[in-house]
Amino acid sequence: MNKPVQPKPVPSTSSLSLKLPKADRSIETYRLAASRTFPAKLEGPLSRIAFSAVHTVTDPFADNDPWLSAAVDWDKTIAFREHVWDLGLGVAEAMDTAQRGMGLDWPTSLELITRSVSAAKRRNALVFSGAGTDHLAVEDARNMDDVIRAYEEQTSAVEKVGGRIILMASRALAKLGRNADDYAKVYDRVLSQVREPVIIHWLGDMFDPALTGYWGTNDLDKAMDIAVAIINGNAAKVDGVKVSLLDKQREIDMRRRLDKRIKMYTGDDFNYAELIAGDVEGFSHALLGIFDAIAPAASYALSRLAAGDEAGFHDVLGPTVPLSRHIFKAPTRFYKTGVVFMAYLNGHQDHFTMVGGQESTRSTLHLAELFRLADKAGLLADPELATRRMQAVLSTHGIES
Repeated sequence: MNKPVQPKPVPSTSSLSLKLPKADRSIETYRLAASRTFPAKLEGPLSRIAFSAVHTVTDPFADNDPWLSAAVDWDKTIAFREHVWDLGLGVAEAMDTAQRGMGLDWPTSLELITRSVSAAKRRNALVFSGAGTDHLAVEDARNMDDVIRAYEEQTSAVEKVGGRIILMASRALAKLGRNADDYAKVYDRVLSQVREPVIIHWLGDMFDPALTGYWGTNDLDKAMDIAVAIINGNAAKVDGVKVSLLDKQREIDMRRRLDKRIKMYTGDDFNYAELIAGDVEGFSHALLGIFDAIAPAASYALSRLAAGDEAGFHDVLGPTVPLSRHIFKAPTRFYKTGVVFMAYLNGHQDHFTMVGGQESTRSTLHLAELFRLADKAGLLADPELATRRMQAVLSTHGIES
């Protein structure tokens, strides 16, 4: 087996500097740290399954109203997925990271899924795609049968194009579901019909306030009991569970209670490094929005873990956690802005515009701190390009270097 390529410091980047705003309203001259380079492709197997929940690249030249309709740059969008696949990661398609239900409607999501599944098949790559109920307006949902029909429509559409399913949480179900029986009726029916085992996504209300009280209760302990009972009761139809509660201990507790056939995919963008590393009783696989922003580092870290080098794993992935916690800070649902900004800084798209115009959801100070943390973690692939692009954004906010 070839010796893995070690990330190396690039000392010349320390000569780069730019003016960045600080919280006390002053401007500092920030000098970049020595960067690190990571392999562009993965060599060898991984010991964890890792999905990147990937963003959608908008078309900045489209004559549309961004708050009302999405215009997608399909070539750049698929090219980013190919970047992720080259690194040995799977793609979690048309999730909230892609602004699903937050600017990206179901018809556009299905086109995205169709294109992504086709691209994955051409290279035998891993992709699972989100199926939910977001084409059903919450106010139009009258009962559990409406929710079931909405799920059936989307799961059938994903399977028709050859896709595997991530069963997303439903805003309509959150509105109507009152107890464990309501949730069991929906999940039992939908899971009984899927062709292949699915990943179930439990998305917390910090990511989407419309999901408050999911599983029929605001009590997270009771919600956990209900979720585990339904999921274990359908173990043959469940590949795994992605839990996005930003609560490390709850994820560990749920992981230990799941049927042994069911994987846990961490969705904890605050504590993913230690959850993936695991303990003597087990570990989590990964399905993370932050892996969109840190894919090269995540891939390399996972390769070190697979090689038995846990220290090397933490050396690479540990410094990315402060960046992730910053990107996903409250209001957490605005994290997508930071993910897309990282793609812009790293040259995966030529502009900082987003579906729904959501490039405006974070402040100039937030973006400046993101730049500092990405630099310190060695995540700026081309520091000179990133610096120029950061300066361009700052100049539109009245800060000139």
